[in-house]
Amino acid sequence: MKFSVFQVSRRGGREKNEDRMGYCYTRESGLFVLADGMGGHPEGEVAAQLALQTISALYQKEARPVISDTSEFLSNALMAAHHQIVRYASEKGMLDTPRTTLVACILQGTGATWVHCGDSRLYVVRDSELLTRTRDHSYLEQQNAAAARLEHINRNILFTCLGSPTKPVFDITGPIVLQQGDKLLLCSDGLWGSLTDEEIVSHLAAKGVSDAVPDLVEKALRVAGEHSDNVTVLAMEWETPDAFESTRGISTDTISDGVFASTIQAGGLEPFVDDLDEATIERSIAEINQAIRRSAARKA
Repeated sequence: MKFSVFQVSRRGGREKNEDRMGYCYTRESGLFVLADGMGGHPEGEVAAQLALQTISALYQKEARPVISDTSEFLSNALMAAHHQIVRYASEKGMLDTPRTTLVACILQGTGATWVHCGDSRLYVVRDSELLTRTRDHSYLEQQNAAAARLEHINRNILFTCLGSPTKPVFDITGPIVLQQGDKLLLCSDGLWGSLTDEEIVSHLAAKGVSDAVPDLVEKALRVAGEHSDNVTVLAMEWETPDAFESTRGISTDTISDGVFASTIQAGGLEPFVDDLDEATIERSIAEINQAIRRSAARKA
């Protein structure tokens, strides 16, 4: 695989930056992850960090050097991350759980497959046009706007996330076959909340990711002003031509079997990710599903 990648996270007018992002790869596979810890709940940055660490730890276990089933992996990894956040809150005796959005993408072979929960987005740009993007799990995008107004619902409110008491709602897309020059951009709502899709696409199409991403982030912060949300972006360009002048270009062709490279740093939460294995994941999913069934039975 050959790709160029650039990532940046800037604190806006918030007290702290609860966004987290990173990527990791083997010779034949790559994982890109972004999480936005949710305000209004405690320790959003912990939820985001736990999500990244959990998914990257599972990826390191499974990518040998490829993931056998990317859709299944992303589904299980998201649920495992959710469970680890709930477990963290339980062991800390917290009255409310930390929560986070998540978008994660695996590049493998000639394709990209991604999962998202909440309103952190993934954009795919091809030939200067928007090929596709994720649809937020908010009333604004998922329900009829007029109906939402009649019900007096804030249509920007998310109805799902990782760490919530109910099972996360998430969507998996792909695999989408990539073409040379395709660009994928993962971002928090700090970017798309200030810029239109057209602005994001035009900036990303006009330059390489190492130039386009900083420009986009600066523009989003400038438009939002002193009350700007945190802005976090992770973008890559697929199979960049050799002539592309970038010091951030990555070729995985020379990586040996068993070698795993990562920009995702440990965040002091290792006890919550060290014991992850298939049995743990299956048990986590079973416990979550059982809790959901109990909740549904009580409501009935």
